[in-house]
Amino acid sequence: MRTTGAQYSVRPLDLSMKSTKVAGMSLFPPDSSLVAEVVPSPNHDERKDGLPPDMIVLHYTGMQDDNAAVERLCSTQARVSCHYVVFDDGRILQLVQEARRAWHAGVSSWEGAVDNNSRSIGIEICNPGHDFGYPEFPRRQIAAVIALCRGILTRRRQISPDHVLAHSDVAPARKQDPGEKFPWKLLYESGVGHWVPPAPIIEGPRLAPGDIGEHVRNLQKVLASYGYSVPETGIFDETTREVVVAFQRHFRPERVDGIADTSTIATLNALVSSKPARPA
Repeated sequence: MRTTGAQYSVRPLDLSMKSTKVAGMSLFPPDSSLVAEVVPSPNHDERKDGLPPDMIVLHYTGMQDDNAAVERLCSTQARVSCHYVVFDDGRILQLVQEARRAWHAGVSSWEGAVDNNSRSIGIEICNPGHDFGYPEFPRRQIAAVIALCRGILTRRRQISPDHVLAHSDVAPARKQDPGEKFPWKLLYESGVGHWVPPAPIIEGPRLAPGDIGEHVRNLQKVLASYGYSVPETGIFDETTREVVVAFQRHFRPERVDGIADTSTIATLNALVSSKPARPA
């Protein structure tokens, strides 16, 4: 395995199945100077219509063993991959070239587009996730994520700040990563992503599952205007609840309950009002 002038010490990967998963895969020059090692995954194909990516999607690995997560992302049987993996010590691996379509987002939607693999760069952040204790993200790991994203945004001006998204944003019915502990505010302060201070949680009117009417329809309309996939039915159904939960995980993490209270709605309105203009 070739290294590429890493900034971090490279802890050997225990890719015991490397001979069957990576053998014959061509090494490629990394897209980022921060990459410690290239570990080619076979799981990629052409981006649809050859369009350049206009999104970054952040995930957590959701596995207890980081090396096993890399193995899975290189497994022809698993048929999943990503462009980058960021370890808890800040080391970065690249598995798929940015020009190629990695298979990380799955069934997903954002701003009405459903082939989000074609339009995105996927970054897996090593963290066991909600099923295995969900620890805090180490500061060195977050610093590496920020540096990696900043480099991508510099190289790819077509990616707007509000297009740095969570996996749960684009697939709210299936995913909850990277979750409410992920420090989106810190990323925003470092020039990555979109953020506003969450409105205070206070008592007041709220919308909840089972509610119907124009207030619910307007909530759905505003969520959709930001990018979430939610039909404007006027019924606070399970789909709407899942989207509200995803929104809260990203933008109002103090309370993730699927209830559109005054804090959630005010935060959503502030985000829509401050949504950045698309790069030319």
